[in-house]
Amino acid sequence: MKQTALLIIDIINDFQFKHGSILAEKTTKIVPNIKAIKEVMHKKGLPVIYINDHYNLWQADYDKIMDKCTNKWSDPIMKALYPSGDDFFLIKPKHSAFFGTALHTLLSQLHVKKLILTGLAGNICVLFTANDAYMREFELVIPSDAIASADDDDHMYALRMMENVLKADVSPTEKFLSQQ
Repeated sequence: MKQTALLIIDIINDFQFKHGSILAEKTTKIVPNIKAIKEVMHKKGLPVIYINDHYNLWQADYDKIMDKCTNKWSDPIMKALYPSGDDFFLIKPKHSAFFGTALHTLLSQLHVKKLILTGLAGNICVLFTANDAYMREFELVIPSDAIASADDDDHMYALRMMENVLKADVSPTEKFLSQQ
């Protein structure tokens, strides 16, 4: 796992949009998997990078964004996955974690070659990030049960695209953890 980083995408979320309550419910189910992967990364001394929408605050401040997003759906999710002191936190202006951010520079500084992508939404921000990572020649692991999308068909389509086109390993979290 040397030269590997974990990305946790858009886990700070207010879920205040069409189908947001559905996505929140599905996100609650993936929280234990993301948490388990994060714990393995910490034990191995590998980087964990949160990358999130800025919610018009334009400040890379987890607490401010969390305060803005806190509600009955988001609170338990955000509390369960609160960043540790050594975790990195970046904001993004659009769907891809690479677009308009310092992510590529950070990954270069950390000598990362392999990315584990987790978070929301699998069919949008995770997919766009995976595409950009693939074009930058990163090896990809995207545990199928550590990402969530509001629509099941879109979710399965995104997983097929990431596996077949972007050459990502989309095995479930349990399989990933058993190899560590």
